[in-house]
Amino acid sequence: MSKTELKFDAIVVGSGISGGWAAKELTERGLNVLLLERGKNVEHIKDYVNATKGPWEYPHRGRRTYAMEEAYPVLRRDYPLNERNLDWWASDQDSPYTEIKRFDWYRGYQVGGRSLTWGRQSYRLGDIDFEANAREGIAVDWPIRYAELKPWYDHVERFAGISGSKENLPQLPDGEFQPAMPLNCGEQQVAERLHSKFSGRRKMIPGRVANLTQPLPGRSVCQHRSACWLGCPYGAYFSTQSSTLPAAMATGRLTLRPFAIVSELSYDADSRRVVGVRVKDAVTNNTTEYQSKIVFLCASTLNSTWLLMRSATDIWPGGLGSSSGELGHNLMDHHFRLGARGVIEGLQDKYYYGARPTGFYIPRYRNLDGEQRDYVRGFGYQGSASREDWSRAVRELGVGGAFKDAMAQPGQWSIGATAFGEMLPYHDNQISIDENRVDKWGMPVLAIDCAMRENELNMRKDMATDMAETLEAAGVKNVSTYDVGYAPGQGIHEMGTARMGRDPNSSVLNSYNQVWDAPNVFVTDGSCMTSAANQNPSLTYMALTARAADHAVKELKRMNL
Repeated sequence: MSKTELKFDAIVVGSGISGGWAAKELTERGLNVLLLERGKNVEHIKDYVNATKGPWEYPHRGRRTYAMEEAYPVLRRDYPLNERNLDWWASDQDSPYTEIKRFDWYRGYQVGGRSLTWGRQSYRLGDIDFEANAREGIAVDWPIRYAELKPWYDHVERFAGISGSKENLPQLPDGEFQPAMPLNCGEQQVAERLHSKFSGRRKMIPGRVANLTQPLPGRSVCQHRSACWLGCPYGAYFSTQSSTLPAAMATGRLTLRPFAIVSELSYDADSRRVVGVRVKDAVTNNTTEYQSKIVFLCASTLNSTWLLMRSATDIWPGGLGSSSGELGHNLMDHHFRLGARGVIEGLQDKYYYGARPTGFYIPRYRNLDGEQRDYVRGFGYQGSASREDWSRAVRELGVGGAFKDAMAQPGQWSIGATAFGEMLPYHDNQISIDENRVDKWGMPVLAIDCAMRENELNMRKDMATDMAETLEAAGVKNVSTYDVGYAPGQGIHEMGTARMGRDPNSSVLNSYNQVWDAPNVFVTDGSCMTSAANQNPSLTYMALTARAADHAVKELKRMNL
């Protein structure tokens, strides 16, 4: 490559939800951008090879094998290990990590990252979330408030396409929604019965989801196929491939480089700026150095922090951004995998159409309006109602004509939900570099030390019993609670380790996601989160990224970067 081919206005590391947004916003504002992705390329539609397959078209009916379980010891712990989209999950053998305490780290190393596989639930944080740390004296204060992020929530929702209903709930701000995917009749019955219960505090609403109910340019409405996690040929759900990458490419100012593992940021001590990145080719192991005026780290929470820890170590032994002592600390996730379920009586003449990509949502209601539980913060519920189908007969071993007739009809209605609770930002929930262990490319791996504490354990008691109480109040029968156990990381909502703050002595990033130690480096993925709230976080990453990109370009024009 010539020297000019190695120079760009901006470099974006990572092509998932945050990286795609950074590439779009920076190119549309006139910058020449290099987008680096450590994994392979995945082209929209062309590379969704399993998107229209039936179960019978897979060698093992889309399930997992013993060989897969042996090769993926971490991935086997939960649903991601399956035959249908295994290529979109990182290899445990190629990319290992050290668990000081159990942490289930499920990664997507390809163009688009986990934007291809995410659950698409999309909720705003509100001032109750941005003010919580300061109000309760926990960790540090967020350096922004809802009013500063609201226009950027508006911006990303319009472009991404979020379907939802306006509810006027102070703890869950409304957005710029497409029409909601309505509750089915079972959910609607329960929602109506809840209306007068609990003083109206527990409200069941349609899940807000990044699936289109109205077309957008180049994208069609959701087909209700329940195959989002295989890639959507219709572009109906938001992903880098369906949305932000085409927009960035359309500017003519984007260069995409797959198989490019960024191993270090090049820091210039005289200017206090990063001047580029060092990249290892994932296929050849050759190293290339690219230069840029600004860098956006969007490699996912733990990988972005790993990269900071490996950079400028001659200045700061803990890495670029470690001067506060907070780099690598305050790791968070959402704890879940518990709730309640039961049977809805009646509605035997009712059914539902298709397989919606969302269900219902019950927003947080605990520790609001002066209530004080034996824990702080709260939780929300995600769930659905459905009718049993023929598969309920598999274990019945029934025979005869009456049995066959019964199996030709849908079974009983049931409803259930799992709670998603907030994990607090504990300083000693942390990551570090394990210099004694390397990955396939000879680079040291991360060591992860994270656990729930008393606050989360106390919250989990309410998370299960509250849902049972809610269903029983709505007339649901045979209600039972469940808790199938949780380990940090299973929420796939890892956050923190390079938090935003107001003071360089107690945070890694400022209010615009700039690294205090190198203000031309912006970190806009989950690393930046100062607290977790209980809402799914990806929409907030999008809004923070768009806001930071706008600020970066303005600062470049002012010659401040």
